[in-house]
Amino acid sequence: MNAVVRKKSTIVRKSIALTALRAGFALGGRLAPRSTVNRAARLFATPFAGSRSRARAAQADADMRPGELRVDGETLATYTWGDPAAQPYALLVHGWSSYGLRFLPWVTRLRERGYAVVTFDQPGHGRSTGRLSSLPEFVDAVRAVGGRHGRAALAFGHSLGGAALALAQGEAWRAERLALFAPPADMIAAAQRFMRFVGLGPHLREPFIDWLKRRTGVDPRDLQVHRHVPVFGQPGLIVHDIDDAEVPWEEGERYARYWPHARLLTTRGLGHNRVVDDPVVVDAVLRFLDGEAVGERVVSTPELPFGVA
Repeated sequence: MNAVVRKKSTIVRKSIALTALRAGFALGGRLAPRSTVNRAARLFATPFAGSRSRARAAQADADMRPGELRVDGETLATYTWGDPAAQPYALLVHGWSSYGLRFLPWVTRLRERGYAVVTFDQPGHGRSTGRLSSLPEFVDAVRAVGGRHGRAALAFGHSLGGAALALAQGEAWRAERLALFAPPADMIAAAQRFMRFVGLGPHLREPFIDWLKRRTGVDPRDLQVHRHVPVFGQPGLIVHDIDDAEVPWEEGERYARYWPHARLLTTRGLGHNRVVDDPVVVDAVLRFLDGEAVGERVVSTPELPFGVA
């Protein structure tokens, strides 16, 4: 009974804190819009502290080799199994407020198939340094870690890590095959969802976007994936749950629609996080790695949003 009471108390406290946060942003957005936008945007770019505590608690096996890599003034924690210089390797990229070792359940399956495995903590996450982070920094980190080891045989990305993987593809570095789990397709839409969640008025949308642009030097509009994936030549699998409450299924569908060689695997009831490790999904992704046609091919039409690629 005490555990139930504690759980209910925690829920009540979080609800009260969220209500107060929303009220503060709603009022501040009218009385002091500039400082309120700055505060909200910094919150948007601040990973949850739980990323660090969960990374410290994760227990990897003795075959894992920890390392470090300097990227854009921050030190990234890296984790490697096998020899990426001698074996085909898989790069695993975590999402927002997560950490590299969250992919431990995948490591054994990939090692059994002869892959070396590389993962890392994004800036501001896990054991890496930094306080703020964002999609452009995620992309830079993927390119740096991937570039250290050369072209990847395959790459997995969850949530914002999936978007970063897609945007990191280019002449300097690429993966031969990509599997993206619940990837957001549009940072403008993500910012608007956040603004609604914290109670920031729509009249502050452009100042909010401008703050993000000033901080990174990248216009979030340029990160919309339908502007990038039409030129991709490698196979891709997008796995997205229809009940995802954090990143709408329609954003995963957008990847599959614009990416010429991608397919969409839709699940139900797994939400945003469990979709990565569900046994049925794991088996489907491994079949995709073996070259099987997994999921559905999505065809772009003028009747759908954003038109034809």
